[in-house]
Amino acid sequence: MVDERSDSTQTDDGDAPDDSPPATVIDRVVTLTRRAREAVDDNEREAYLDEREALLADHDYVPRVREEDTGETLVMYPEEWVEEGVVQIERIEDTDRAVEVSLSGVGDPDDWDAVAEHNRRVADKIETEHGEPHGATAHAFADFMSNHYAKRVEEATESEREEFTAEYLPRNAWPTDEQLDAVAASLELVEEVGQSLR
Repeated sequence: MVDERSDSTQTDDGDAPDDSPPATVIDRVVTLTRRAREAVDDNEREAYLDEREALLADHDYVPRVREEDTGETLVMYPEEWVEEGVVQIERIEDTDRAVEVSLSGVGDPDDWDAVAEHNRRVADKIETEHGEPHGATAHAFADFMSNHYAKRVEEATESEREEFTAEYLPRNAWPTDEQLDAVAASLELVEEVGQSLR
């Protein structure tokens, strides 16, 4: 099983496979899962989980949260693998169709809402002040850092920036050639604006 940074989310010609949730849906599902975990009101929690279920159902996927020694992992399975809430091992033909995202990250998961809000503000400011292609890259980087590392965009390490540039961006955000050519400049803007909004 792999997370959405893997090749399982796209075909050889660069398009997402028909039955795989697109990156925007996966990011929203991760957001809803985190918010459900943090909700103090039962009705609010149920609303987040219901929206999560509906989003994935549109793509014939179902969510599960797996607990491990290192934290919790959100796993999204094709619906046909699951019967009465249990994954049927004999139905799994290609494990790469599963999508996994760590909910623990390397930042503080308890601060996730604040981190995600900050990262979104950075991306919005870049989009407003610098336009495209920087805005699109900033929004993709905001999703990546919030959902995978629970960290502010300006706190990204060099290896995290490289992972985003080499794996997440081309495989999940379907960037234009102009966007790919400008990614280094875009990430410099992210760091600069992120620092200014602290």
